[in-house]
Order: sequence, then C-alpha cells, then structure tokens
Amino acid sequence: MGNRPLERKRRPTAPGTILLEHFLVPRRISQKAFAADIEVSEKHLSQLVNGKRTLSPDVAARIAKALGTTVRFWINLQGAVDAWDAERARADWQPAVVYGAQG
Repeated sequence: MGNRPLERKRRPTAPGTILLEHFLVPRRISQKAFAADIEVSEKHLSQLVNGKRTLSPDVAARIAKALGTTVRFWINLQGAVDAWDAERARADWQPAVVYGAQG
C-alpha cells in the first residue's frame, strides 16, 4: 500500500448502493418491482442494496439488461470493492517468496 499514486482513502461504493441511489430511486422504481423484473427474490435485492450480499455475474447481467447498462460496469464496481477488501484483509501478510516480473 504505502505511497501509491491515487490510493483510495475510503472503500469504493458498493454496486448495490449505486443501483439504489443512481438507478432505482431517481426512476421511482421500487426494490420489490425491480426484483420481480430481474427475477431475483426481494430478499436477495434488499441484501444487495444494503451491502449484505456481493453482486454475482448472473445478477450483474440481469441488472445490466434491465437498465440498459453493461455487465462490465456492474462487475467492475464489485471488483473494486472486492480488491479493497482483499488488500485490507491481507495488509500484514507477507509471502515467503516474492516472484518479480521477468525482463
């Protein structure tokens, strides 16, 4: 971590928060209606928007198709959160051997 350029100071926004705040609320789409539209349970969608569940590629594809966005957009949001969490979870871990790039 250290002095990397553009190091984030906060956890990236979860895809469920983006979904809720930038897509559902502005369009006045209820979580119940959207869950039915993308054929996931209300509980599943609720857990996603409340940060209790990660976004799977399958649900990312459903959301993308329903909102006219791309699967990559949603997967990248989840990937940023996953990378942040992994870096912090292993911040103190050191490998026994470091294999540098060749050449």
